[in-house]
Amino acid sequence: MSGIVVVGVDGSETAMRAADSAKNLAIALGAELRVITAFEGDHVEIVESGSDKWILSDADAAEKVARQVAADLASDQLKTSYGSVHGKAGDALVKEAERVGAQVIVVGNRRMQGLGRVLGSVANTVAHNAPCDVYIAKTDAP
Repeated sequence: MSGIVVVGVDGSETAMRAADSAKNLAIALGAELRVITAFEGDHVEIVESGSDKWILSDADAAEKVARQVAADLASDQLKTSYGSVHGKAGDALVKEAERVGAQVIVVGNRRMQGLGRVLGSVANTVAHNAPCDVYIAKTDAP
């Protein structure tokens, strides 16, 4: 099988565990790994220093996280890509999976217990709305 495995990251240790699982799954399937970070804000800041000017945004910060994780997961056996997607994490994963025609979305199980299960979680949102298979990685313990 070839195709695309999508995983969302936010810089946390548990997200990195899910990303490691996604990497292993993508290699086993001969698929590309698409690493994304969701962002909800539309904050843009312009920073100037002398003649230099930088435009910083929530989208840029999110993409930086995804780019770093994709670089950390890089392997000769794996094609990776990364990006940022506007929206809540679960919705952003579903939207990106639809956009790229993903075969699998990988999420962690960190908030699948207790109150998080009642109020909802990324895994719950993805499982109920995904256009493809969903793999729930065990991320709540090292």
